[in-house]
Amino acid sequence: MDYKELIHITLRLISSPAQAWEEIRLEEDRRKVFTAFVYPMIGLCGLSVFIGSLLTMGWGGPQSFQYAMTRCCAVAVALFGGYFLAAYLINVMGVRWMRMPDQLPLVQQFAGYALVVVFLLRIVLGILPDFQIIAILLQFYTVYIVWEGSARLLRVADASRLRFTLMTSVVLIVCPMVIEWIFNELTVVLN
Repeated sequence: MDYKELIHITLRLISSPAQAWEEIRLEEDRRKVFTAFVYPMIGLCGLSVFIGSLLTMGWGGPQSFQYAMTRCCAVAVALFGGYFLAAYLINVMGVRWMRMPDQLPLVQQFAGYALVVVFLLRIVLGILPDFQIIAILLQFYTVYIVWEGSARLLRVADASRLRFTLMTSVVLIVCPMVIEWIFNELTVVLN
């Protein structure tokens, strides 16, 4: 895993999404997003939540470690499942409503990189959970990243670009939240 490349693409997507999407468009291997971006970011998010939970609950006793592991697993499952669910839903929406071709590998690449704000906010909130309100506001930057990526990577027509951007942004933000909520509810019920 190349952390320099991970940091480079993350900073590029945040600072100048248009140029980052042009670089991503030139990638020949659409599945590279899994190992080069999505999985390392999910790992960093899980690690951040694990460390933050141990700092919050303290280091003593098995309960604090169990709590940290449960929260870490919840975030990892939510981001992993949320990513694949979002990519699938975006592809289905594109085919049905936007008359786009069925291009799941391209949409998976798009969704993986478009989740950059969600990943970064999860990393920060893992360590600093008091910034929840600011994180909610910063999630709206996803809309701009999706706006740029929809034109450059997916080649969405200008007439349907706004509708596609809004629907896609909602799906990208909500899918991980719903899966994490379900995971947490099941954890409480099964305990």
